[in-house]
Amino acid sequence: MIKRETYLNKIRPFIDKNVVKVITGIRRSGKSVLLQLISDELIENGVKKSQIKFINFETKNLDYVNDVDSLYKEIKKFADKNKKSYLFLDEVQELEGWEKVVNSCMIDFDIDIYITGSNAKMLSGELATYLAGRYVEIKVYPFSFAEVKEAMGDEDERELFNQYIKWGGMPFIYNYKLEDGGTRQYLEDIFSSVILKDIIQRNNVRDIELFKRIMMYIISNIGRPLSSTNISKYLKSEGRKISSETIYNYIDYGKTACLFYTVPREDLVGKKMLKFQEKIYITDQGLREVSYGNNTRDIDQILENIVYMELLRRGYEISVGIIGKKEVDFVARKSNETIYIQVSYLLASDETIEREFSPLEEIDDNYKKYVVTMDEIDRSRDGIIHMNIKDFLLKK
Repeated sequence: MIKRETYLNKIRPFIDKNVVKVITGIRRSGKSVLLQLISDELIENGVKKSQIKFINFETKNLDYVNDVDSLYKEIKKFADKNKKSYLFLDEVQELEGWEKVVNSCMIDFDIDIYITGSNAKMLSGELATYLAGRYVEIKVYPFSFAEVKEAMGDEDERELFNQYIKWGGMPFIYNYKLEDGGTRQYLEDIFSSVILKDIIQRNNVRDIELFKRIMMYIISNIGRPLSSTNISKYLKSEGRKISSETIYNYIDYGKTACLFYTVPREDLVGKKMLKFQEKIYITDQGLREVSYGNNTRDIDQILENIVYMELLRRGYEISVGIIGKKEVDFVARKSNETIYIQVSYLLASDETIEREFSPLEEIDDNYKKYVVTMDEIDRSRDGIIHMNIKDFLLKK
């Protein structure tokens, strides 16, 4: 089990502070392990085990996880025994009304609360109203390539990256070094749980077959401009009809379950966001492999997805840049920093080199510009940095 210092460093300043630490992310991305790492640090710093309580809301063995009043009584019984208590609530969105319990505990007890959830909108509803500035959100993602490399030790970097392209970064498959068969089964189970439990059941999706067709269309087209019109035409060719509102609802369900991210397009000349044809990326390319397949064949899309998720992990706000009729894959901003990034498989021809470099050459500012590929030869030119993707992902 590797210590995910990137996330621990975000949480440490808030330990013992009167704010709820809310850890969100897709199922099995490492949220529960992060809770355990925090608990271990507390014990190392002198907190007694009796002061710490874990409650997992996915278990069926505890009566009080299904009822808010029973949950509050259980927490009260625990908190009354200690001058200072530490409460860890795992996958808390499984209990309706959990927000009221958390709010009451903050008021009634000397308690430090950490919660996890596989729902990106946990903080958009009642919790935000109840706590009003007394919470901090930490978003957790599957392993970066750097974390995979740390977990796997001395394995060949090139082979490891090929594995990462296919199977993604879900921590379990690297912590336990699963073979391909076990990896596939594990990822299939995660994907089924996300689709069935976090999307279909939670949102009462009725036409499950149609919903799954739309999910497969989106997953097959990650990194490409997507619109309800595109999806409607695809379904019409198969003899199915669906409204734009339903399509956007389905996409939103996927985003809420932390399965997808949408990226707006930005006019770099007019300095405005364009409200059409966003791009969609998937949280983990391994889930694409087990649901749709062809990650190796669709290598351009997968490399672009990997770079997008890396930028998210590093805290950038991201858009797709449009400059005339040309496109910049990513415009990434953080504080006063802006970087422009083009992603491609290989610079195998003059046409490809021109396609990747020319949009960046038209941007008239002094921010860093990158072309990221799997090439081993450096083709940097005119101040534009060409990097091998492994070096880019491992760069501090």
